[in-house]
Amino acid sequence: MTGYPEPPAAGSETDTLVGSLERQRATFAHKCADLGTEQLGTTVGASTVTLGGLLKHLAYMEDLNFTWDLAGRELPQPWAAMPEEGRGERVWRSAADDDAETLHRLWDESVARSRAVLREVLLAGGPGATYLSGGTESSVRRLLVDFIEEYGRHTGHADLIRESVDGRVGEDPPGRPFPYSLE
Repeated sequence: MTGYPEPPAAGSETDTLVGSLERQRATFAHKCADLGTEQLGTTVGASTVTLGGLLKHLAYMEDLNFTWDLAGRELPQPWAAMPEEGRGERVWRSAADDDAETLHRLWDESVARSRAVLREVLLAGGPGATYLSGGTESSVRRLLVDFIEEYGRHTGHADLIRESVDGRVGEDPPGRPFPYSLE
């Protein structure tokens, strides 16, 4: 990618929602880029949140929501090997045992799976398509809005941590923006 995804200023609902999510993903990736294992373990103040923990948490959330819920597929490893009870907390804690390469790979692979599932579902039914999530009918539109919020919140955490590591600040990754499209 030679820039960051920019949602269209006057695009379709799908391109606006997915473009906004992709911009949040790109900004988060930029905050976690080019750091080693020790730097990914940095905390700020009294918080125990780390960039490594955020990478692993968001990888898990991508798979939980897109692979498991939306696509109805089995959770991939390492999530499938973890007991369901308390899995979310284990994901956060276990990030400290992983090296930077593993954490980035987990996130990259989960985002790739999510994009593939999302593309398939959007092309078949659009953002109004529904699926069952925990026994409740949900729309893809709601999932996208929830994920924009999830990334927005955690990218705010990543801003503070990354600045404390090496001073990196800013909203967008380097490079020119490019328009997002499902094509």
